[in-house]
Amino acid sequence: MKKLYSLFLFAFVFSLPDLLAWGPQGHRIVASVAYQYLTPRARKHVDDILGTRGIIYYSTWPDEIKNDTIYPTSYDWHFQNLSSGLSDSALIAMLTDYPSHVGNLFRVTDSLTTLLTTDRTNHDALVFLVHFVGDRCCPTHVAHEDDKGGNMVKMKWFGRNTNLHTVWDTYLIEYVGFSCSEYATYLIDTYGHQRRQIEALSREDELRHTYNVVSEIYDYQYDGNAYHYAYHWKNTLNYQLYLAGVKLAQVLNVLY
Repeated sequence: MKKLYSLFLFAFVFSLPDLLAWGPQGHRIVASVAYQYLTPRARKHVDDILGTRGIIYYSTWPDEIKNDTIYPTSYDWHFQNLSSGLSDSALIAMLTDYPSHVGNLFRVTDSLTTLLTTDRTNHDALVFLVHFVGDRCCPTHVAHEDDKGGNMVKMKWFGRNTNLHTVWDTYLIEYVGFSCSEYATYLIDTYGHQRRQIEALSREDELRHTYNVVSEIYDYQYDGNAYHYAYHWKNTLNYQLYLAGVKLAQVLNVLY
């Protein structure tokens, strides 16, 4: 794989709880939706770089190597923790001010996109971009700084001790019970009529939307009933997964 030796010298590793963004299933679902929406030209380019449907198979790789020496500074690329109660102007400024003490997700996503405009066959850059566009639509990866993206918010999930971050990354998706391909098909069938509307969202609109979702998640009064929680948030979860898939396809269709 072509490594990104000089691209991210600004990043460093934080001593934070383990962060997985969408879990493996979530990232594969996002990539599966995106793959269906790639133009023939973009799909050929992406397949040439990653292998047929490699966008799906490699979508989890950036999580798998976070503790490996191959990219030792990549840990904080996966999140951009935000303070609660930000004004609209302060929120949108995060997209360009890149406050690295709370994560480098926004900076790295922009850097990868820029890199791929000139180094179009860079395998690792493409894999990271696939992963991080998914991360930026995961509510707990643009969640609150003071509780480390929901990692410090304790929850019970069907009797299991866990936290808000893990529930949104993994458990809500697992609860649905679909395979990756079934879930992607369901999202396309259910939300496909909103595809053009989502494509029309600016990067700023996307962040505003997900930040509002984060606020609603924190405001929700969880009574310990995981059945109620899963039912209450299922449409929000599904929309965020679909949003990520559409936006990923949009980014790749422009690049390729």
